Amino acid sequence: MLRRTATGSALVLAAALSLSACSGGSDEGEGTGSKTIQVTLANHVWTDNIKAALPEFEKETGLKVELTQLGEDQLSDQYNVKLNAGTSDLDVMMYRPLQEGKAFGKNGYLSDITEDTKGASEWNWGDFQPGPVEATTYEEKVVGVPIITETEVLYYRKDLLEKAGYSAPPKTLDELKEAAAKVQAANPGVAGFIARTGKSAAVTQFSSFLYSFGGQWADDSGKAAVNTPEAKQAYAYYGGLIKDHGPKNVSTDMSWPEAMAIFTQGQAAFYTEASSLYKNATDPAKSKVADTVGFAAFPEGPAGSKPYNVPSWALGINEASENKANAWKFIEWATSKEQTLANQKAGVPSARTSVASDPDATSTYPKDLVEAAAAGAANGVGFDRPRVVKVPEARELVGQPIVDAITGKDSGASADEAAKAFQALLDDENK
Repeated sequence: MLRRTATGSALVLAAALSLSACSGGSDEGEGTGSKTIQVTLANHVWTDNIKAALPEFEKETGLKVELTQLGEDQLSDQYNVKLNAGTSDLDVMMYRPLQEGKAFGKNGYLSDITEDTKGASEWNWGDFQPGPVEATTYEEKVVGVPIITETEVLYYRKDLLEKAGYSAPPKTLDELKEAAAKVQAANPGVAGFIARTGKSAAVTQFSSFLYSFGGQWADDSGKAAVNTPEAKQAYAYYGGLIKDHGPKNVSTDMSWPEAMAIFTQGQAAFYTEASSLYKNATDPAKSKVADTVGFAAFPEGPAGSKPYNVPSWALGINEASENKANAWKFIEWATSKEQTLANQKAGVPSARTSVASDPDATSTYPKDLVEAAAAGAANGVGFDRPRVVKVPEARELVGQPIVDAITGKDSGASADEAAKAFQALLDDENK
């Protein structure tokens, strides 16, 4: 993500505009619970920008925001303590839908805000991208509003493709494999393809391959689906692409920093990764290929191009809160088009379609990245890992066939074993 700091004046202007779109007025808090809203947010650029605009929100609404800002681990610890205790002194919660959403939903920690989203016509729930909305919906109830998003895109070396005779990046996974082999053969010492290889770390990036082959983690009935023909094809493709066209003696313990380093040091032609990390490849201080990197939509597989398009963070309301009406007013303001636009300009990818496509909001981003991300938003799937309570354990299980495919083992047999173990986890959670 771009980390340019937004100016205070821009954020205050956005605050004023977004407040005018709400039902505002200085007496808004009267008769609707405490005028003090307890808001807990994570350390993030988004949070910093919202903090800068808070005075205008408080002035216009007559409400006071008591904001607690914590690191991810501290945030999780506080939620574990307060939510388990059923405390009411927590109103608005910034949470991770993909990591905590299923657990929070199952335990009844998140308030159903479906009617709030429907009732705010000018705020426009329909403006939010389908993938992130899917991730913040639990059992057909809206329980969160996505605030920060990312999708998987193809990073590539424009100079190497041109040298190999290509005028455009690959549009399909078959074309990607062909181009990776051709570029690698023409450039000794340069791998055709790189991506995450760690058993857990690779799961999120592999998910786009899984969906594009027509696979899924679990079927609609809740049965493990990581050993279907489509899933086995995806495992074999992803692992095989790295085994055959990745760096020699590639590590099977790489997350994004290690894989990104290989690409930005000029040692790989293609790299699939989260759009939010693009600055690592375009910043000359970090990347040797800053002038030659290009971005493209995730390539089409047998089922089309289906990259993940996920919300890394969302805002929800504590079910035990006694101040839900004012908690919603804060969320409505913080996720308004005007506030979202200000945050997008500050480098925070938006879940709003109108903002993500606004030329003013994306003027500092590479044009081809904007186009690639837009394609991902249109076709994307709202989760990049199994939707379970025990996410870390599940990632370890479904990630093993990735490692086995990379190392040349029987990934099909590994997928069968992974399906058995994953099914046991699903059965245990559904007791």
